[in-house]
Amino acid sequence: MSVVRGTALANYPQLVQELGGDPLALLRDAGIRPEDVGKYDVFVAFRRVVAAVESAAIATATPDFGRRLAERQGIEILGPVGVAARTAATVADGFVIFEKFMAAYSPAFSAKITPLPDPGRSFLEFRILVPESGPMPQSMELSLGVTLRVMRVLLGAGYAPLNVHLEHEPLTGAQDYHRYFGCRPYFAQSRSGFTLRSSDLARPLNDDYLAHQAVVGYLNVITQRDSSAAQSVRTMVRQLLPTGMVTLDFIAAQLNLHPKALQRRLSAEQTTFEALVDQVRRDAAEHYLRDTTITLSHLTRELGYAEQSVLTRSCRRWFGTGPAGYRQAAQSKGAVRS
Repeated sequence: MSVVRGTALANYPQLVQELGGDPLALLRDAGIRPEDVGKYDVFVAFRRVVAAVESAAIATATPDFGRRLAERQGIEILGPVGVAARTAATVADGFVIFEKFMAAYSPAFSAKITPLPDPGRSFLEFRILVPESGPMPQSMELSLGVTLRVMRVLLGAGYAPLNVHLEHEPLTGAQDYHRYFGCRPYFAQSRSGFTLRSSDLARPLNDDYLAHQAVVGYLNVITQRDSSAAQSVRTMVRQLLPTGMVTLDFIAAQLNLHPKALQRRLSAEQTTFEALVDQVRRDAAEHYLRDTTITLSHLTRELGYAEQSVLTRSCRRWFGTGPAGYRQAAQSKGAVRS
């Protein structure tokens, strides 16, 4: 199962409500917690996001829902990936960032520039890397719409590609697509994306070398496959705990490793998957109990536990007392901040 950052649904509730729908009901039916919507530090199951977007178009009778939602999103939903691209030296360098680090936003997506027979043209191919995912035209139009907005950040607000390719049939009139994307649309194509002028890729950006290097360094850490397996696992576990998808098989798949290969790497680093998960949970519990007023039921969900009793047993093992007792002791030291 692939995941995507919660920012993939940024401004979704507002748009659904404006169109006369019930965003909470749609999110509930899709299995998404409303509090996760719009959050970059939370991963949501990709298939659930697709369900929320596709069902919203039906529930609100809005065939261009995906395109409308894209108008309310932009490069900011990509977090540090977007910052790294925006601070690159050229537009082409920015797209290399997307190609290299898109997995930090979601391993379900791929964006890649490929040359065309005409050297004056290049193709930006956008792919959803989820096998047997079924039709998802709204989600693809949302993705292409956000990609267009990203291009306009890099190339100017009035930028228009040469044409747009979509793998599905039009959901509204072809003229709507022409107005929206600013170029000629092609439907029922073998791949989705945009035809660009190769000269546009050479355009310089207002690069910020220091900021760019700092963000790329961070992205290298959280997407690194060959250095610290333990650090990569800790990062993913911390983000995935609330989704309940923290398993060895799932984490290994996101790192493009066989579970046994991941176990061997962790063993070489003198740790285990189970120990890392337990440490991340302990650190999170300590933070939430000491520094916040989060309820214990909420904390149970944040740590990926099915029952509060499991949280209680874990806290006794970690701290020698239950969660309420640990919080009370911390409060007596004035550690809890409202």
